[in-house]
Amino acid sequence: MTFSEENYLKTIYHLTTLSDTEVSTNAIAEMIETKASSVTDMLKKLAEKDLVNYKKYQGVSLTEKGNLSAKMIVRKHRLWEVFLVDKLDFSWDEVHDIAEQLEHIKSEQLINKLDDFLGNPTEDPHGDPIPDANGKILKIEKLLLSELSHNQPGICVGVKDSSAEFLKYLDKNGIALGSKIQILTKEDFDLSLKIKVENKELTISNKIASNLFVKVI
Repeated sequence: MTFSEENYLKTIYHLTTLSDTEVSTNAIAEMIETKASSVTDMLKKLAEKDLVNYKKYQGVSLTEKGNLSAKMIVRKHRLWEVFLVDKLDFSWDEVHDIAEQLEHIKSEQLINKLDDFLGNPTEDPHGDPIPDANGKILKIEKLLLSELSHNQPGICVGVKDSSAEFLKYLDKNGIALGSKIQILTKEDFDLSLKIKVENKELTISNKIASNLFVKVI
């Protein structure tokens, strides 16, 4: 596959994880910032390679072959993110763009050795699950911080928004994977939250709370 074909597969995979319905060409076009006509042309090519099921005006879904291929791209991306953070001391807001380049390396042997070298991690630095060599993904039970009950303690296990701006905001406020978080109060007016992070209290917006995943403890 070309880099572009791999990027399309990964995009369809990510959109599929957000909804059980077939993915529309407009959703793909919006996510990769291109024209719907360009998406249609690429989907036809991917369908010829038995990577997607595509019918005009009916959306697209991944075939079994396409789903596994997409998971392997995601696997490479997230393993490289772990390597960059754990071994090269990059911060979690710096690694996405670099991993976007490294994910296109073809050597399966290299990726499997990288996986072993890292200790076979199951999550990337943002809390997203890493598929194993067979495409199996360890399911993480989590909910958004905005859905956490009052005074119910939770552990930060991931982010919905992995943009550099959001991750820098979390760093500035001492919120990281593994941080213990508890909701102290919720404002009825704007749903902003007063929370306790470890031993520190701060107020966050509903937007922030709606982009943080926690595991109830």
